[in-house]
Amino acid sequence: MNRSLQLDRRAFLKGLGGMTLALPVLDAMGAEVSGQVPRRFCAIYTANGMSLPKAEHDLPEWSWFPATGANGDFGFGMSTEPLAPFRKKLSFLGGLYHPNGPKSDPHLCSDMWLTGAPLQNPKPGTFNSAGLDQVIAHHTKQYCRQPSLVLSIDAGTGYLSRTGTISYNLDGRPIPAENSPRRVFDRLFRADHTSLKAEHEKLQRRIKLVDAVAESAKSLDQQLGKTDRERMDQYMTSLNEVEARLIASEKWIDIPLKKQDYSGLNLDVTNEGDPAEYYRNMFDLMALAFDADITRSITFMLNREDGMGISDTFPLKLGLSKTHHNLSHATDKEGQLQFAKYDLFLSERIAHFLGKLNECQDRNGSVLDNTVVLYGSGASTTHNSHNLPTLVAGGANMGLKHGVYWRGEGETRMSNVHLSILRAMGIEEDAFSDSTGTVSSPVFGRS
Repeated sequence: MNRSLQLDRRAFLKGLGGMTLALPVLDAMGAEVSGQVPRRFCAIYTANGMSLPKAEHDLPEWSWFPATGANGDFGFGMSTEPLAPFRKKLSFLGGLYHPNGPKSDPHLCSDMWLTGAPLQNPKPGTFNSAGLDQVIAHHTKQYCRQPSLVLSIDAGTGYLSRTGTISYNLDGRPIPAENSPRRVFDRLFRADHTSLKAEHEKLQRRIKLVDAVAESAKSLDQQLGKTDRERMDQYMTSLNEVEARLIASEKWIDIPLKKQDYSGLNLDVTNEGDPAEYYRNMFDLMALAFDADITRSITFMLNREDGMGISDTFPLKLGLSKTHHNLSHATDKEGQLQFAKYDLFLSERIAHFLGKLNECQDRNGSVLDNTVVLYGSGASTTHNSHNLPTLVAGGANMGLKHGVYWRGEGETRMSNVHLSILRAMGIEEDAFSDSTGTVSSPVFGRS
């Protein structure tokens, strides 16, 4: 009699020397396992807020927030028009804020965007708290090759209040971001036994050296200053994050990746060239990483606060008259119009990314339907920590309902949105940061 094979969901392959390797999700594990939705999350951040022209500017069509209609329906403004093809797959959220935002240095808004932490009065020995993306990574890392992918325009961590990353680990320490398309591609798609082993051995030597230096400093009763201690902490965090990624990658090395077309990538592009081409390649890599299920948590910081970093010059490269930070401070009609035109440029990039996710197919729908995309800023207009511009897209297979511009009564805590996203991801946390519950928005109907 021909009997079908049934595998346990925790099945392992046993090899030489008793070594074991966890299997990926297979049809033979049964519909309950193989049919599970691969829930993913992506956070995309832009600094300095969005263009929200005042009434006297007579530019209502260029406001980033849409014009509202009946029953939450809306009309796209000029700066978000490229997103119109995804009307039924995205929603705008208004009236959001972090209660700790107005209490902190306004330049800290990117540090707290995914954490909501009291950065004006941190707990002793800490600065930040766990970011939403890393909480998600903690819960999804068992299903994919790499816990998370952290990207930004300038790479590294930057420094407090002028951060170069929006990702903070479970201990609240900044996770260094990557910005080179070639390095991202190699990390995602070109891992092999030899290179992983060599990289891991090299990393272990670095970790041992750092540990030895730290131990030597203790034995000599040497005291580092606060800044030096923070730098050492960030360095060790970086090493530990790399080690965790390498260990995760090693476990999956013998499991083949989904076949994909990389021919459209230009891995030689840099952030010093054409901004549109640079962003296109970074977003394409993100879509490929999700499509191959290499990771289920990605963050991408498009710009840094306060004129920091190379992206501040991108408006100039696009023919606008001032840098991004200077445009955000513009109080005249022409300045606000140019600021809105840069918002338009960013909307085109987001639309391209959503299109890529919509083209990629999982077994139960598009990758976009299995991904919650959060796009926004930590300020509405210059240094204003209220009414944070926020867009949520995707997640149809996780219960998200779209096509509305929602704004609750009064103000809504951003951390309540974060908790709603966690619930949509199937992560049953009681709270996140300073949340008071999930949002009442119809977008998160099942949260």
